[in-house]
Amino acid sequence: MAESRPRRLPERRTFRGGACYSDVINLERINIGTSGFSYKDWLGSFYPQFCPPADFLRFYASRFQTVEIDSTFYRIPTESTVLKWAENTGDGFKFAAKFPQTVTHEGYLCDRVESANRFVEVMKLLGDKLGPLLLQFPYGFKADQAPLLTKLIGSLPPDVQVSVELRHRGWLDNDAIFDSFRERNIAFCLIDHPWMPRSKITTADFVYVRLLGDRKKIESDFSYVRFDREEDLIWWYELVREYADQGKDIYVYFNNHYTGHSPTSACRLLEMLNSEHTTGSAR
Repeated sequence: MAESRPRRLPERRTFRGGACYSDVINLERINIGTSGFSYKDWLGSFYPQFCPPADFLRFYASRFQTVEIDSTFYRIPTESTVLKWAENTGDGFKFAAKFPQTVTHEGYLCDRVESANRFVEVMKLLGDKLGPLLLQFPYGFKADQAPLLTKLIGSLPPDVQVSVELRHRGWLDNDAIFDSFRERNIAFCLIDHPWMPRSKITTADFVYVRLLGDRKKIESDFSYVRFDREEDLIWWYELVREYADQGKDIYVYFNNHYTGHSPTSACRLLEMLNSEHTTGSAR
């Protein structure tokens, strides 16, 4: 058997004003971006200093190939908003988005199902720019609520990618729920979060990862990196490579609470993968 080649990661670089993001290439099947893009704290550290908010997405899409929309958690977007998102991004761009809280956090099952389907229909206006849709459940959503979860995911249309984020570790022993995910090709969301251990559980032909961090440690000011998470990123880098080698589509999103400045974190992971891609191509 051939000896495995040691992986050499590139040295970290400092990114200011988005100047070096254009060096990042698009890796086939690997989609890396941030959770949200409408942060005025990024002016000067990612967006140009005087970039108007109306131009944030257009600029963002010139640096990354995907984004996870957070605002949909609070309300279902209008059709005009969704069409504007598509208009402001280039070919190949992918939008992930959270289901509204009226689906994951509150209401009777029938109301949740109705809200979920209205949301999906609006998001389908993105066409081939639509990526996975995320069901992000609260910590208080525990494994004894598996019947509700099973009925909810069973009501979703099969022609959209769905990922489920569960924040209570009691779910990790529920093999039946993971089997139901596999039957429907729904991805169990892998997260880096203080409440949950890291997991490598896969339940679909795509992988959805959220690097969340601790909100108590970084409550505001997302203009710069506060914490060095290099060792953690290496762990996720190895996992992304493993699933990429298996031919899975991969979506990774960084929250500002992970290091303090999610564009820099996302770019660092891309830099690691780009180095591996370039080295491998040159052999």
